[in-house]
Amino acid sequence: MVKIRLSRGGTKKRPFFHVVATNSRSSRDGKYIERLGFFNPSALGHEEDIRIDLERVKYWESQGAILSDRVGSLIKLLAVDREERKAKRDEKLNKKKLARKERKLQETPAEEPAAETKAEPEAAEETPAEEPAAETKAEPEAAEETPAEEPAAETKAEPEAAEATQTEDKDNNKTVKS
Repeated sequence: MVKIRLSRGGTKKRPFFHVVATNSRSSRDGKYIERLGFFNPSALGHEEDIRIDLERVKYWESQGAILSDRVGSLIKLLAVDREERKAKRDEKLNKKKLARKERKLQETPAEEPAAETKAEPEAAEETPAEEPAAETKAEPEAAEETPAEEPAAETKAEPEAAEATQTEDKDNNKTVKS
């Protein structure tokens, strides 16, 4: 099957594409049947950026060739004047820039409320210190109860672990306590 697609040329960071009619099984930059034009995406003001022989493209389409998506869009761009193409490209770039700025603005306010929420707990910590002394007495009692329960739970678990290690050592015919 014949396809009409782009074949990359040019140097690193400076692309240049040939529009070619090629066998669909051949590699991107490999052997081609016919060169139909070129596309230079980095063309400056006075340089030609797109040239495609539309008669040959129509011929290959009549023979059953399939256009790639990008070549189809380039052919549509040929119908538009170069200045209009530049205006469309600039407009598209401006839209992308605005979208990036909006995303940054959305991310920035999201960070600021986080800073405000951090400030609120600090204010909450200051408020209990100003409350009556009766509530502050109740808090230390609660603090005393909690540590008392935790060590008791740990001491119950420790003898069980010690018994398990003693049992393992007995299986090895050794009586070592840890």
